[in-house]
Amino acid sequence: MTSVADSLAVPVASRPAPQLGADEAVTALYLAHYRGLVRLAALLLDDTGAAEEVVQDAYVRMHGSWRRIRDPQAAVGYLRTTVLNLARSRLRHRQVARRHAPAPAPDAPSAEQGALDRLEHDRVVAALRGLPDRQRECLVLRYYADLSEAEIAAAMGISAGAVKSHASRGMAALRAVLEAQHA
Repeated sequence: MTSVADSLAVPVASRPAPQLGADEAVTALYLAHYRGLVRLAALLLDDTGAAEEVVQDAYVRMHGSWRRIRDPQAAVGYLRTTVLNLARSRLRHRQVARRHAPAPAPDAPSAEQGALDRLEHDRVVAALRGLPDRQRECLVLRYYADLSEAEIAAAMGISAGAVKSHASRGMAALRAVLEAQHA
């Protein structure tokens, strides 16, 4: 009976399949071919970390399917093919991820700008509250709910001409209030 140390010293290709179990065979293959397979994957992926992951995945797959390997001499070819396929898959995933990457967020305003915007918003809301009901409703439906004139007319139960009139008067009154506060 051979020890694990003896089985590691003898190349896998020269041993018959029944002498080695999956653990010993994959360990021997690992010691003999790991670095070369990582170099191969690194050349394909241009990323050493990803290359190491791909090669480790290939060894894990080989270990899981060792019983189906009829010719142990073909194990290195199986490993190499698995590394190539996994590297191709990783490259395809990168391309898809790049294609569907979210657009970068626009530059966020400073905290000071955010505070000023909030103050301005509060001023506009306070000025809106001072408008007559119909003008306020018309402006809120138009600029906050983003409704069209026809939709506003239907919602308020008035004609499109009345919507235009209320909106025009409301904007004029709102402008006057905001300019008076700003001055």
